[in-house]
Amino acid sequence: MFQIFGTKKCKETQKAIRFFKERRIQFQFIDLTVKGLSYGELKNVLEHYSIDDIIDEESREYKINHFKDIVHDKEDIIIEHPLILKTPIIRINKKVKLGFKKEDILSWGM
Repeated sequence: MFQIFGTKKCKETQKAIRFFKERRIQFQFIDLTVKGLSYGELKNVLEHYSIDDIIDEESREYKINHFKDIVHDKEDIIIEHPLILKTPIIRINKKVKLGFKKEDILSWGM
């Protein structure tokens, strides 16, 4: 089953959810304002993207916590502050996409 990590306010996450609903594709929405990624989920994402690629330096969470000076322990910061992630993160099995482009999802053979 697909997983969509994001927030209800994120426009791109809303597009992804709508895409799956319109096609009646089952998915699980994980609201990052409620629950973040586990270490295992984060490691899976990091197999596809660098840690710097998944951090949203324009996010409110990133700016108010002054994370720009952090060099080490970025994984721990993401686990503790999941709202610094770029969203949506879409997963199925070991496949991961950052952001939403329907072409990317369709390329997974749907």
